[in-house]
This record gives sequence, C-alpha cells and structure tokens, in this order.
Amino acid sequence: MTLKDILSLPELKGKLLNEAQTQGFVTSMAAAPHTLPPEEWLPFLWGGEEVAPFTSGEQLETYAQAIIGLWNDIRPALLDGEWQWPAGCELDEEEIVTLATKDFCEGVLQGWQLARDDWETIMPEHSEDSALLGGVLLSLSMLFDPETSIATLQAQGIEGLEQFAEIYSAMPIMLCGITQKGAVLAEQQ
Repeated sequence: MTLKDILSLPELKGKLLNEAQTQGFVTSMAAAPHTLPPEEWLPFLWGGEEVAPFTSGEQLETYAQAIIGLWNDIRPALLDGEWQWPAGCELDEEEIVTLATKDFCEGVLQGWQLARDDWETIMPEHSEDSALLGGVLLSLSMLFDPETSIATLQAQGIEGLEQFAEIYSAMPIMLCGITQKGAVLAEQQ
C-alpha cells in the first residue's frame, strides 16, 4: 500500500496531512541538521494528537513504513544535490504555483518549526549561515503564499511574477545546499 493509497482511505480523510504537505514535512525532517527519530515527528503528520487516527496497528505500521521510505529517498537526494520537486509541484500561469506546490511549502515550513532549535543552534542569528537559512525560508514562504508576496512586492514598486519562476527553479538547489551545509555544521559540533 503506497502513501497515496493510505491517504485516500475514507476513514482517514481530513485526519492526516495531504500528500504534498506530507512530502514537504518529511523533506523538512530529512533536511534537518540533526536526524530526529521518527517517533518524535510522526504524530505531527496527524496534527500532533497523542492517539493516531488509524483503525488498526497494521494500518499505522504501513503508514509509518511509507513515511520512513519517503525519508530514506529524500535524505540522500538532498545530501547528493539530486533532490527535485515532487510530482504535481509546478508553476501555474493563473495561480503562480499549483496547490500541490503551496501544500508542499506549507509542509516544509511546518517541519522547520519542529527542527528550528537545531537550525538556530548551528546557524546563529546574524551569521552568514543564518542569512542563507533565512533566504530559503523566505523563498518557501513566498511560494506558499504568492498572492501576499506579490501584493507586498507591488507595494514596494516591484513587479514580482518572474521572480516566482526563479525561486521555484532555485528551490532544489537551495534545499540541497542548506541540507548539505547543515550536515557539515552539525558534524563539526
């Protein structure tokens, strides 16, 4: 049973992050400078509730295996500089980015909150590394909420549509780079 199959089960509808949010959250966990054990972050995929929404232990185990498999694919891709946007995460002429892209970015930003202390410890405020991390987070935020970002840019006299294509295209390099930098800094501690 794939992650998509599990997420489409009627009894789990609305109880778990959707597929793109899940991919984003897991990407954030895979990018974290210190590997967090899955039992610390898996519950966040169902809203942090103590009781998982699954109807059986087998269903939970299948879901957990799918999530760990996703992490096992994403972490090496990030470290090797080979990570790419998941299927469905694309630019969109009318909406700037697809809903899947917005959801993916939301998932990454949610996961970042969980690993925030680790990031801020290895990339302290006012450091060059902190500026790098801030750029990645700002870019993710802009892709998550392009309408607000465009309004903000326009208020400053900047036409911003072409910048979204640049940010979208640069995101794989940015996420790989921040993951690699985080891994090096974590190793040095």
